[in-house]
Amino acid sequence: MLPSDTIFSEPMINTTEKDSNYQDLDKMSVLELLNNINKEDKTVPLAVEKSIPQIEALVKVAVDRMKKGGRLFYIGAGTSGRLGILDASECPPTYGVPFDWVIGLIAGGDIAIRKAVEFAEDDMEQAWIDLEEYAINSNDVVIGIAASGGTPYVIGGLEKANEKGIATGCIVCNGNSPIAEIAQYPVEVIVGPEFVTGSTRMKAGTAQKLVLNMISTSVMIQLGRVKGNKMVDMQLSNHKLVARGVRMVMAETGAGEEIATMLLEEFGNVRKAIEAFKMKQQL
Repeated sequence: MLPSDTIFSEPMINTTEKDSNYQDLDKMSVLELLNNINKEDKTVPLAVEKSIPQIEALVKVAVDRMKKGGRLFYIGAGTSGRLGILDASECPPTYGVPFDWVIGLIAGGDIAIRKAVEFAEDDMEQAWIDLEEYAINSNDVVIGIAASGGTPYVIGGLEKANEKGIATGCIVCNGNSPIAEIAQYPVEVIVGPEFVTGSTRMKAGTAQKLVLNMISTSVMIQLGRVKGNKMVDMQLSNHKLVARGVRMVMAETGAGEEIATMLLEEFGNVRKAIEAFKMKQQL
């Protein structure tokens, strides 16, 4: 249950739980199913577009806090929690940032990444307990992710973060939701009913993934983790990425493949390899 002193301006309109626009799915052919799912999916980027001003405000506060040494936390349950963890886990290899810069937390703990943990999302206290394990502080930002906009795990975490002077945001897919009311920087992407009634891993999940991509990518670019359009701080963790790194060094410096490869092997980082080459050229 929500705290008695929590007041919302209007009742939540739970469009993600409305009956599907399509009937008798079990009677459709495979081609009909695929075409109709695709038709619904096409509406998602348009819904995200309407929320860009909200996303901009959230990105700006995240950049500001992270420039001061803060971190970005995602909290969610089920699909929403998994999407947050996915986005967080991709930041270190893509941008070469520490693993504790962007952190994803899911109701039920790491086991819930693969298996649903019954009633974990209904615990309003657990999110703050999870956040405290990372010594969360007022420089950090917490983004709650919930398709419904009413997940207790997320509500409790955001409320406590607000009390502690921590910037809060959210990504929800219903209008006038409790979570959007609580978050200081709400992002509301209203995608409407799902193809399979209530299956928010579909359009709502797609919308959340798109918004998370926008947030983390914009934040990392603003923090200087991209040069031009290149991931110059990416981790060189496999042969494909090493080859990409060599091409990036060659393109930026004009050096041949052999020299670019030697520089990359010596410095282990595209940015450092480029800087070293240019410094030698100036001597």
